[in-house]
Amino acid sequence: MSAQNAIHARFKLDRADFSLDVDLDLPNRGVTALFGHSGSGKTTLLRCIAGLERAQGALNMNGEIWQDATTFLPTHKRALGYVFQEASLFPHLTARGNLEYGRKRAGDGKSGGMDRAVLDHIVDLLGIGPLLDRRPDQLSGGERQRVGIARALAVKPQLLLMDEPLAALDLARKQEILPYLERLHEELEIPVLYVSHAPDEVARLADHIVVMRDGRAVASGPLTETLARLDLPIHLGEDAGVVLDAVVAERDAQWQLARATFADNPDAGVWVRDGGHALGHPVRVRILARDISLAITRHSGTSIQNILPGVVETLADDTHPALALVRVNVCGVKVVARLTRRSAHDLGLTPGQIVYAQIKAVALIG
Repeated sequence: MSAQNAIHARFKLDRADFSLDVDLDLPNRGVTALFGHSGSGKTTLLRCIAGLERAQGALNMNGEIWQDATTFLPTHKRALGYVFQEASLFPHLTARGNLEYGRKRAGDGKSGGMDRAVLDHIVDLLGIGPLLDRRPDQLSGGERQRVGIARALAVKPQLLLMDEPLAALDLARKQEILPYLERLHEELEIPVLYVSHAPDEVARLADHIVVMRDGRAVASGPLTETLARLDLPIHLGEDAGVVLDAVVAERDAQWQLARATFADNPDAGVWVRDGGHALGHPVRVRILARDISLAITRHSGTSIQNILPGVVETLADDTHPALALVRVNVCGVKVVARLTRRSAHDLGLTPGQIVYAQIKAVALIG
């Protein structure tokens, strides 16, 4: 990644109870999730990028210096939008007034306000057209947050920062807003840094992931590749696993199933519960390590619907000494299986060995 088409962020910050030390190159398009437990440094890193936290280091945004040894652009001069956990809308303005405030304020700055036609498109994507004449106290939490996102985009930012934007919402409101975020993900041409410790949000939205721990970035890379690493297994929630890009290619109406073929190999795929998506619609599938078993011969007479040939790439110890993780290249995509070490020994698993991945359950995401 060259400095001309990427974000380079290097920060060092020392406090009495916490230190941040990161050096990251991030893509200039798509959603990068900053993922980790509370206190891992996600929000501190985001605040450093926004200029809200003064730290030693440097920040290069697509070749433009926002911070280095001699430069420090204040927040209002950085072409960014910021979405907080709470929408923080002006209570005396309608939703439309909040959007216009952001647009006009940006018009006085470097980025210039967003073109009205483009902003109208964002309003449509976020489904807030019917809400524009309401004040914040007349909106639900999810509606306020959607207006807050639109206001952050109204400044026509080069970078959108989102600090756990769904954390303050209950489950129903969260499920309501996620499809709107997916629409933005498909449409936005600017990079988004998305702070979260919620596995479902990361799995549905992220293209790239930075895993934070104790103020350090312990892993960084494309989501699909990073989740398949065995040297540092990334647990999104209850288990290790992978998230794969796929396309709905076939539907079995009798049994309410759909076949999702892998984006990296359209000739291979898995059967999942039919989510009602049209044929050709892009989706993501999540396959947990505990839902894969391995066999050295193909079995028949089994309830498992997805049995795919693969090649063992590598084995590693899991968190418990009785368990092992096995990465398998299945039809051109990488999946991770969890076995007991005794099972791996009995099967004689070694890198390069041909196996059959028996996938017991597949979660369709989005």
